[in-house]
Amino acid sequence: MAQRLKQENYDVVVVGGGCAGVAAAVSAAKNGARTLLIEAGSMIGGELITGLPVDGALNARGEWIVGGVLKEILDEHERLGGYIGPVKDWRLIWYVCIDPEIMKVAVSNVVRRHGVHVWMYSFAEDVVMSGNEVSGLVVLNKRQRTLVNSRVYIDCSGDGDLAMLAGAETMVSNDKGEFQPLTMLFRMSGVDSRRLLQFCVDEPQNIAVGESEWMGADLTPRQCAEKLYEQGQPAVFLKGNGPLIQTGIKTGDLKYETALIGIIPVSNERGEVSVNTTRIANVDATDTVKLSEAFGSLVDQVWSCVSFMRKRIPGFENAHFSGLAHRVGIRETRRIVGDYVLTGDDVLNARKREDGIGKGAHHIDIHQDGIKQVRIPVRHGGSYDMPYDMLVARGVKNVYAAGRCMSADREAHGSARVMGPCMAQGEAAGLGSVISIRSNDPGNIRNVPLRQLREGLAAQGAILAGTN
Repeated sequence: MAQRLKQENYDVVVVGGGCAGVAAAVSAAKNGARTLLIEAGSMIGGELITGLPVDGALNARGEWIVGGVLKEILDEHERLGGYIGPVKDWRLIWYVCIDPEIMKVAVSNVVRRHGVHVWMYSFAEDVVMSGNEVSGLVVLNKRQRTLVNSRVYIDCSGDGDLAMLAGAETMVSNDKGEFQPLTMLFRMSGVDSRRLLQFCVDEPQNIAVGESEWMGADLTPRQCAEKLYEQGQPAVFLKGNGPLIQTGIKTGDLKYETALIGIIPVSNERGEVSVNTTRIANVDATDTVKLSEAFGSLVDQVWSCVSFMRKRIPGFENAHFSGLAHRVGIRETRRIVGDYVLTGDDVLNARKREDGIGKGAHHIDIHQDGIKQVRIPVRHGGSYDMPYDMLVARGVKNVYAAGRCMSADREAHGSARVMGPCMAQGEAAGLGSVISIRSNDPGNIRNVPLRQLREGLAAQGAILAGTN
């Protein structure tokens, strides 16, 4: 049946309401652009509201490397209460620990504060092209279809949906067709943190520590565990090849293989932690049927782990299951080919650049099936600069790709896919959009003066220099 499309006009349209999309939309709106944020789900915030900590916002030395919109959201969280902040794991990195329930409110408050228009329950279905330029986006929701016209579009969909529809080239996985595992985060309350941390001191052979020259490499595992105890927060990574987990798998107390049981504090008041452990590898999450089918298996793993932790891990004897993440966690699907492809060498060598628009510092982190995982730290515990051209979808005039669908090889993606650098990418794309719109060739994102963009980002509190 033929339909008459509604029509809406915006200056900037952002597809995907995860952490990169939120940063992009806020950045564009606070600079005066009429901005639309489109989210297919029922809530904005993405991984910010799953129970994960914010990774990649500090380097291994403890220096903040991401500010700007991220800092504004964290400040709002702190104002509302329950903010824990940076915690060291004595393994590789610092985490910024947050309460996902309070973060739901903080994200909404900041987005509304800057006047971003938000359409949830909405799906970016198709694009209208004029040569190599996107002139319209067809959005499907219960209002049926709307044609949204804009000068610049920012793809923060995670899967590169918009850029791919516009004709951008994509990269997928590796030559073996592997995908990093899907994960379902869950939470447990009533945890006795001191008892858990004392267990780490008593049986340090079970914990992953000392993997960085800047984080305990000169200490014994027990000494690292003592540092964790002194810190006082239940930030503990139980390693998959350790005796605790391996015994649990052999006895059937833990009914799946995993590289880790990652325990991160989310609420001191509730004695609550999030747990990152479940995994189903090598599923192409752009296949909706396979993604949906994975949910049940992941929930079975959650329930197995809850029972195992209550039975076998000190500090969890009286803890109880308190919540699931609002969606399945996806580490890897499509990556867009940009005018520049960030490389593993850029990451590992902590490469600094004059065209940098944000920083990353997370180790190269590639989860695999079973107990396998690749972890390679950034040189000297420092950070690398992400270049502007990695945000620009090759062959398309007015489309940025930021967040999980960024332009990076698989190794670099394993670092830059975490929340800190994704939010820096989104913030740069948002401001770049506004600068482009106000230029002599509106929408041509390749003509954005990098000096002007970098100065504008710095004025917003983004961190572009002055750190290792």
